[in-house]
Amino acid sequence: MTDAVPVAEKGDFFRRRRTVGASAGPLYARLLPMALCYAIAVIAALVVVNVPGATDYVGADNDDVMRLVTVRDLLAGQSWFDLTQYRLGLAGGTLMHWSRLIDLPIAALVSLFRLYLEGTQAEAAALLVWPLLLVIPLFVAMGLAGRRMGGTAVMHVSLGLTAIFVLTTNRFLPGAIDHHNVQLVLVACIAAMLIDTAGAKANFAIAGLMVALAIAIGAETTPFVAIVALVVAVRWAWHGAAFAPAARAFSLALAGAITAAFVTTVPPHLYAMVTCDSLSIGFYGLATIGSGLLLASTYVGVPLGRQARFGILAGNAVVIAASARILAPQCLGNPLGNLDPLLISLWLDHVTEARSFLAMVRIDQGAVGGYYAAGVLAIAVCVFRIVRRDDVERHAILLSLITVSFLVALVQVRGAAFANLLSILPLSLLIIDLRRIAHADPDDMGAGAVYFLMVIISVPAVWALGGSLASSGATGLFERARETHLASRGECESRAALAPLAALPKSVVAAPSELGVHLLRYTPHRVLSAPYHRNEGGMLTELHIGLAKPEEAAAFLRGAEVGYLAFCPDDPQTKIVAKTKADGLYAALKQGRVPIYLEPLPGGETGLQLYKVLSVKE
Repeated sequence: MTDAVPVAEKGDFFRRRRTVGASAGPLYARLLPMALCYAIAVIAALVVVNVPGATDYVGADNDDVMRLVTVRDLLAGQSWFDLTQYRLGLAGGTLMHWSRLIDLPIAALVSLFRLYLEGTQAEAAALLVWPLLLVIPLFVAMGLAGRRMGGTAVMHVSLGLTAIFVLTTNRFLPGAIDHHNVQLVLVACIAAMLIDTAGAKANFAIAGLMVALAIAIGAETTPFVAIVALVVAVRWAWHGAAFAPAARAFSLALAGAITAAFVTTVPPHLYAMVTCDSLSIGFYGLATIGSGLLLASTYVGVPLGRQARFGILAGNAVVIAASARILAPQCLGNPLGNLDPLLISLWLDHVTEARSFLAMVRIDQGAVGGYYAAGVLAIAVCVFRIVRRDDVERHAILLSLITVSFLVALVQVRGAAFANLLSILPLSLLIIDLRRIAHADPDDMGAGAVYFLMVIISVPAVWALGGSLASSGATGLFERARETHLASRGECESRAALAPLAALPKSVVAAPSELGVHLLRYTPHRVLSAPYHRNEGGMLTELHIGLAKPEEAAAFLRGAEVGYLAFCPDDPQTKIVAKTKADGLYAALKQGRVPIYLEPLPGGETGLQLYKVLSVKE
């Protein structure tokens, strides 16, 4: 396929009118070879920098550890349709909201490496390979999107900025097996398909497939998915019959793929259950209704004018809104809005990726630029292009995608990764335009300075580094890096620290939520708490144990059938609980006051303190 790409006319460096072929030209102009070169270089850098000194093969994020636990359970024979983590929470376990679509490739890699390696070596190999493999489709998608924006030069800038993005984020590090890296790849693929202004059916079929996978893998992308569907619908209403085949391809692919995902990943006995944090009848129903309405509209609206087509879309919107209120009214608000206030104040408010923009400004001003500056800059560039009538449709599409990701980031900072990734596309085109201006007049030092400055400020990591230096100075920056490094190790969370507990008879363990996932990984016990909102009962029980006066905590421990208590004085949540309730159990243990119903157990050389909960008879 050939994409129409404008090129500079005399006297106007912001307007292009050239056609760039998909495979024509020298090697450096070809997408796949160049994307592979960039990807291989970045993968090599990730391995060289991170693997030799690694102390663990699992990523530092708790979700990476939890994903490994679910993969182990799947390989051990747990049903594909059984998403319950039986060793987490109160009796009966916790039904997790994660998708088997991520478990499957990781489990397949572990099984493959088990043919050649033993034990944890097979896991380590699989966890090394999986996130690095995802780098390749990410570069292909971003390279394709860059070339569609402005040809070979923009493609290379896009690939270069993507390389910096991958190297400065933790999403693609060895051991990062949470689903966020897959979501980033899907978002990049969707953007690359949508900015095809020629409206090729294959591109929009791929976009529909990617949208369905995004919904199936995680609810975090729901706002983004909604905007993607709206973009396709509006483009049909604007262009009419010329865009109808692309809209139909998108609708059919979305409906077919989401149906396949629903049938193959949702347990049949939960078909009627509505959940707001995973694929369920709510999301499935709205996706199929919306895609069906768009498909029907492309046929009904064939003889109609633009105004009538927009009228049809307005009617579709009313039907979809009504369907949402019928199918999933509880999902129209914040899915975490119903959490117990105690969990919000003692847990959620202290989770960095769940903080809002205002919380970040209040707590960590130095990090704000790294999360938000590139998004603001890209939005401004898109608006500038649209106002100048320069490649309006592509920039309107990118403006929609970046803006929704940016708005999500204002609510929860985790959305910033998507905004930063998508911002690469309009900023890459601007960088090339500024370079062209600078080269046209080498004596104009101002133009060269602007070009250089734009390259620098297009990198989120530059804003993060500058913000940290401005707020903390060089000493504070190094101290923060040191604390982050030490926190990633977690002496209470190591295999050595938990080995004494692993050797004890199976029981229930009360421990802070951050420690919970490591207990699941290294021991056979059931744990009350791990940082997942669906485990509300177990998390609340653990918090009440720590907050209660020592003489009252015994009732909580015995009521939850806790056999062991794992206490880590340096755990952040434990510190918060002890500070919140100075006369509580955790505060007493920090002061070395151990109640008579807790029998100290031998531990390792770490700071983890283990106790056996004595029964009434004991």
